[in-house]
Amino acid sequence: MSKKRSGGGLSATQQAAKFLGVSVLSGAVLAGIALPAVGALGLAAKGSVESFDELPANLKTPPLSQRTTILDAKGGTIATVYSRDRTVVELKDISPYMQKAIVAIEDSRFYQHGAVDLKGVLRALNQNAQSGGVAQGASTLTQQYVKNVFVEEAGDDPTKVAQATQQTIGRKIRELKYAIQVEEELGKKKILENYLNITFFGQQAYGVEAAAQRYFSTSAKDLTLAQSALLAGIVQSPSRYDPVNDEAEATKRRNVVLQRMAEVGDISRAEAAKAQKEKLGLKVSQPKNGCITAVKGASFFCKYVEAVFKSDPVFGKTKEERAKIWNQGGLTIKTTLDPQAQDSVQASLKEHVYKSDKVAAAATLVEPGTGKIVGMGQSKPFGYGKNETEINYSVNYSMGGSNFGFPTGSTFKPFVAAAALEEGRPADQEYSSPYQMEYPSPVQTCDSKPWVNTRGEKLENESESEKGPYRLRKAMELSVNTYFVQMISDIGLCPVVNMTNKLQVVQGNGDKLPEVPAIALGSKGISPLTMATAYAAFAARGMYCTPVAIESITQKVGQQQKSLEVPKSTCSRAMSETTADTINQLLKGVVDSGTGKTAGLSDRDNAGKTGTTDSRKNAWFVGYTPNLSGAVWVGSASQKVEMKNIYIGGEYNSLVYGGQVPGPIWKDAMTGALAGKDAPGFNFVDIPEDNPDRGDGDGNGNGNGNGNGNGNGDGDNGDGNGNNGGTGDGGTDGGTFPTPTFSIPENLFQGNNGNGGRNG
Repeated sequence: MSKKRSGGGLSATQQAAKFLGVSVLSGAVLAGIALPAVGALGLAAKGSVESFDELPANLKTPPLSQRTTILDAKGGTIATVYSRDRTVVELKDISPYMQKAIVAIEDSRFYQHGAVDLKGVLRALNQNAQSGGVAQGASTLTQQYVKNVFVEEAGDDPTKVAQATQQTIGRKIRELKYAIQVEEELGKKKILENYLNITFFGQQAYGVEAAAQRYFSTSAKDLTLAQSALLAGIVQSPSRYDPVNDEAEATKRRNVVLQRMAEVGDISRAEAAKAQKEKLGLKVSQPKNGCITAVKGASFFCKYVEAVFKSDPVFGKTKEERAKIWNQGGLTIKTTLDPQAQDSVQASLKEHVYKSDKVAAAATLVEPGTGKIVGMGQSKPFGYGKNETEINYSVNYSMGGSNFGFPTGSTFKPFVAAAALEEGRPADQEYSSPYQMEYPSPVQTCDSKPWVNTRGEKLENESESEKGPYRLRKAMELSVNTYFVQMISDIGLCPVVNMTNKLQVVQGNGDKLPEVPAIALGSKGISPLTMATAYAAFAARGMYCTPVAIESITQKVGQQQKSLEVPKSTCSRAMSETTADTINQLLKGVVDSGTGKTAGLSDRDNAGKTGTTDSRKNAWFVGYTPNLSGAVWVGSASQKVEMKNIYIGGEYNSLVYGGQVPGPIWKDAMTGALAGKDAPGFNFVDIPEDNPDRGDGDGNGNGNGNGNGNGNGDGDNGDGNGNNGGTGDGGTDGGTFPTPTFSIPENLFQGNNGNGGRNG
């Protein structure tokens, strides 16, 4: 840093002269500052000189923010996102016409002067004196570049932007100091390249490459003379000379640029005259920014990727650090999304649930053994209009999902069975499973205080014909409530909680599941991604892998590319192979002859579980093959719609069951996603049959199709944490399914009363 002058150096006249060379010559006239006489500057001039000498010598230039491209697993573009639409290019990739046009109109003596153009300043002073105002400025291209650096550094902070553009002598002095440094360090060609990449051309286009694409759908290197003149003319006032909104004004400005190019000898007058006669020839490309523009219905997955980036510490220790990198952009993010699977998910959702329906559907597909999310979609598209939503029903609240997730009903029962098997219960475990019973009490928890049914509350199965004894296989196929409540009473709540912890099954708001018997019946709200990932552990023979959406990221900083570290899936053993194999065999029975028979795949091994909650406000199907797991939820995000006597996807449903609406969605989505893929089989486990005299149903509603999922969020605006238990999962083999009449007391489930929120 230069030493401060202690006096006795410059005379007042010299100080004023230097001030003119520093402040006025740097373009202070643009601020409208009146300079009637040198002597009138006085101490203000002296202070400005000292400030100039004390400024740091080095200009810190932030990396230019650029667009980020999000790709699917095959390299296809899903969406582009950016805080500023910019693609940095080298000078050799910018049309010579463009280079000459910007210099001619903005700083025609660019190659003859240094950081300050003395002749230009004197000319500006003369013009301004004659006009009595500020008719002409004198900032050089280098000074304009420095100002743009300050604006870029300010980002989207309005206060910092105002400071970077304020019309003061102090800013002009600072601009000049750095302009001198830039001239010495970069040279003219690099300054021109940087200027053309940083400056704003209107219509959300930053830099000449984005501008060429926006206005002419071409690249910067292919710009013609007339096109270059138009873009160069826009820079002075992007709003005034916007060719999209004011073609006449933009044409006049373009012709001024062409005339100036002829005057300085860049082109002949004949070339200028010919170009002036041309029409603008706009071929506008609309700005396509953000996940709302994503292809293949992948907007919600795109937003999930953004949420992962902004929340995962691998991308920065603090929220601010991660946001800064995201906004800087220049990222190429290759994701796990499989285009075949995504197409299949969207096609199935569109076929079975209309966006105008009273209810919505969400589906997520996950690869067992890797945690890769290969498909994610929902029936109501991303947006802010009617029958649209910005809420991703497939994920937790922290990642852009609903407040609490959605009650899962009987799809929770396999977790209870897995816990029991891990505790040593046999695969043919039998319980009395009466039609109706009191909740067993006490039930052991993870601490010394057991859960107690202090009010003697009861639960029942959906049909009176459903009464035991049942063994595990048949109880799972029919989804018998009383069986699984007896099972959780037998083993205690702690093994179930330990199992769900290993499978990272949490509520949609991130809270752990409570230690109450009602969790056996799916009373708590959970997201489809959580369920699909947990079931994937069954398919992977007990190995749970955390979900991942990003495979790799490269970042472009200037002309350099660097790779960024990305989150990796962490796999751990959640249960023994034998337990997982047994669950697979049990859930095969559900799709072979149980409540999920209509969802079963015919060309490969598959397994799954249905779920339907109280008042039929939620219906689920979660299933898998050895190489793909998927969860489908159907219901009202606000938990206000009871799916009775309802049209969904143009089809009338007197009562909605997990195997009836979610099941076919899952079947079609999985069929398309797995087309042409290997069809490995599960490891066979021999599970003894129930009493062969016990049939699967009599065709009158007394067989397949009942398993009663529970808890649904009865609050008016809730989304999945209600207090009441209820009925569930009917299959489709029986004829008529009675509407349950029992209720479970409010304090039994210890829920959140269906708290309202953002997923309405």
